[in-house]
Amino acid sequence: MSLNRTFAIVLRQFYLVRGSPARVLPLFAWVGIDMVLWGFITRYLNAVSSAGFDFVPVLLGAVLLWDFFTRVMHGVTIAFMEDVWSRNFLNLFATPLAISDYVAGLVVSSIGTSSVGLIVMLFLASAIFGLSFVSYGVAIIPFLLVLFLFGVALGIVGAAIVLRFGPATEWFIWPIPALVSPFAGVFYPLA
Repeated sequence: MSLNRTFAIVLRQFYLVRGSPARVLPLFAWVGIDMVLWGFITRYLNAVSSAGFDFVPVLLGAVLLWDFFTRVMHGVTIAFMEDVWSRNFLNLFATPLAISDYVAGLVVSSIGTSSVGLIVMLFLASAIFGLSFVSYGVAIIPFLLVLFLFGVALGIVGAAIVLRFGPATEWFIWPIPALVSPFAGVFYPLA
């Protein structure tokens, strides 16, 4: 694996995002909408609940972590789909680029895009709704790492589905996080 080739894929993705406001806006707009929407839902649930249970860390925290996973997965698949939409695979693989270089470039570019979303989500959740992950300390890192690796894995699976069955199966990639969420117990305990 060559770091220069991996960096070339990352640089290509950076130029794609930088050159288009339509690609920059989704990095923070959708996560911002999710945080505001679910934040007000948790405030409403706190207001109508008589149990004294605080819904903000439970529900809003779950939405934040699951949205991070979704951003990672979509970061890998959108970077891949950019090459599908532009029919750029022939150009990429006519070079000495290995598949491992390409996948590593997609993962690194996904780290960048999902980090932007995570920072926006953390800022909104803490500034507006008082959700603080600081109290968890370094214990939050394994959670984020597992969600990151799961997002990368499902992003690669989504890319493999498109490679195997063609670009018409793109519609199947986007709802994968929603299809997985009932089995992951995002909004309710499994036990």
